[in-house]
Amino acid sequence: MVYKLVLKNTFLLLLFAIVSCGNCKKKIEEREKTKDSTVINSKNTSNPQEKNIKTGADNYETYLPILKDKRVGIVTNQTGILSNKTHLVDFLIEKKINLQKIYAPEHGFRGTADAGELIKDGKDTKTGLPIFSLYGNNKKPKPEQLAGIDIMIFDLQDVGARFYTYISSLHYVMEACAENNIPLLVFDRPNPNGGIIDGPILEKEHTSFVGMHPIPVLHGMTIGEYAKMINGQKWLKNGIQCKLEIVPCINYHREMQYNLPVKPSPNLPNPQAINLYASLCFFEGTNVSVGRGTEKQFQIYGSPYLNNNGFSFTPKPNFGAKDPVWNGKECFGEDLTKIEKVKRLELKWLIKAYKENAQTKNPFFNDFFTKLAGTKKLQHQIESDASETEIRKSWEKGLKDFKEMRKKYLIYN
Repeated sequence: MVYKLVLKNTFLLLLFAIVSCGNCKKKIEEREKTKDSTVINSKNTSNPQEKNIKTGADNYETYLPILKDKRVGIVTNQTGILSNKTHLVDFLIEKKINLQKIYAPEHGFRGTADAGELIKDGKDTKTGLPIFSLYGNNKKPKPEQLAGIDIMIFDLQDVGARFYTYISSLHYVMEACAENNIPLLVFDRPNPNGGIIDGPILEKEHTSFVGMHPIPVLHGMTIGEYAKMINGQKWLKNGIQCKLEIVPCINYHREMQYNLPVKPSPNLPNPQAINLYASLCFFEGTNVSVGRGTEKQFQIYGSPYLNNNGFSFTPKPNFGAKDPVWNGKECFGEDLTKIEKVKRLELKWLIKAYKENAQTKNPFFNDFFTKLAGTKKLQHQIESDASETEIRKSWEKGLKDFKEMRKKYLIYN
């Protein structure tokens, strides 16, 4: 009797185990179906308790096996560093990765050139590797410049603004990789402006290198997520798509504060400048200086035509600004170096400066303003004395549609 009871219990136990395993297998299969194949899985990619953020470049256990025995090209600059301050190029060479060519965006490989300055091809003095400029007349790598490359790495630190040209370089690199059948690995980095989504949506007729896609001024995505969006929305020429994989950040979520370890470009010297960049960059399309030629770039603004309210500065040539706006002229304006971090695209300084400038009857806007705004509407709204509330209301539908579209490309919470 006891034997039969044991036999019966053993049978029931085995049956339960088989059913449980079947359910586990089913759950695993369901997870595999929903997994995003463009994002390479790695350990601890979403641990909210861990404050030690690792960038894609630091996630080397994930990408080194992929690069082994491949001829590798890399798009990077001074921002392509690991947490120990080693440059990614030096790290890859140390790990015996067969690095063949470097491709440099605006400001060059070492990040020393002025905004808009022509960058020439050359050779890296430290490694001897050839450098190809992706700025000026050669924004997109040519087939001959990609010859001998099996896989491409893209590692640049973005700041989350539409007119920051690293995402434009990303577009052209993706396009070139797609056309030449070269897989692209994007090493992701946090967006220092977090999840801020704000501003007018770019209209197609105003596409330029400072605005290539129908997105708001602040897009609230990492560069890896943005690469997924470019591919998924088929924004590359003729709707082609590149073979894309993202090496994700570890222990990162969108609202974490992230201060960049190095300047992303010569005129963004600190977190305050990076936070104010999107709001103050509109002044680049006006007769107002944003502090180029000072030590407070994108933290102050002014011109000789604004009211003297006790603050002034005089731009002079310096690192990153060989011939700044209002070179040698005293500019009156406002010092924003100590204000609290902004959490949206601010228009109040632009509107205030326009009204003060209007008293002098000097031209305020130039043609570049529409490229930065991505629409002619913003200039017309300011000139017609629309309030900031009215202007912001006109963005609501575009922002709502963008946020909905953006959801399917997000990697992080």
